[in-house]
Amino acid sequence: MSSAAESSVSALAARLPHRFSRPDLLLHALTHRSAADPRHRMLDSNERLEFLGDRVLALVMAEWLAERFPAEREGDLGKRLAHLVAQDSLAQVALGLGVAEALRMPANEDRSGVRRRASVLSDAMEAILGALYLDGGLDPARVLVRREWAPLLEASARPPVSAKTRLQEWTLGRGLGLPEYMTVSTTGPSHSPLFVVRVLAAGHDAEAEGISKRAAEQAAAAKLLTVLEA
Repeated sequence: MSSAAESSVSALAARLPHRFSRPDLLLHALTHRSAADPRHRMLDSNERLEFLGDRVLALVMAEWLAERFPAEREGDLGKRLAHLVAQDSLAQVALGLGVAEALRMPANEDRSGVRRRASVLSDAMEAILGALYLDGGLDPARVLVRREWAPLLEASARPPVSAKTRLQEWTLGRGLGLPEYMTVSTTGPSHSPLFVVRVLAAGHDAEAEGISKRAAEQAAAAKLLTVLEA
C-alpha cells in the first residue's frame, strides 16, 4: 500500500469511535471486490463484512428510532428506517468520513471513478460497521451511527416517503391502478452494473438510470412525478 493510501486509512481510522485491536479488519472492510484475490473466492473482499454490517446498521438504527420517536407507529418508523439505511444515505456518511480516499482497489478501477460510486461507498460503509462489531461489539457501531446519521435523522420532522411510494399513492388515489416498471437495459461489468428502467402510469412514461435496479426505479418514479404533478 502506498504512503498516500496508508495516510488515508489512518485518517479514516482516527475518525472512528474505536481503536481496532485487529487493524486488519478495517483494511478488510476497505477492500473492494476488484482488489480481491480470485484464488480466495472473494473472501478477502469486503463483501462478507458488508453482509454483517447491513444487519448491524438495521438493528442499531431500529433501536435508535424506537427511542427517538416513541409516539410513532411501526409503519412510520419503517419509512424512516428505509430512508436512513438506503444507499444514498450510506454513501453520504461514507463521503463525510473519508471512506472514498481509503478504499483499496486497482489503479484501473480508480481511474474510472469507481471509488466514488454510491453503491461502492455504501457497501464499504456497511463493511466498516461489520468490522466495528466484530472488533468491539455493538457499542462502537452504535456510537458511530448515532454520531454520523444524526443530521440525516433530524433533517425531516415527518417520515420520508420514497418516489415510488408517492407515485403509487398518486395513481391509486385516482383509481388508475399500480405503476408498471420494466428494465430497459443492463450494462457495465458485473461488479458495477448500470440499469435503465422505464415506468408507466396514468398514460405517461419516464426512463431513468441507476447503479441498482431499485435506484433506477426510484429515479424513474421521481421523473414521472414531475410530469404528473406539474
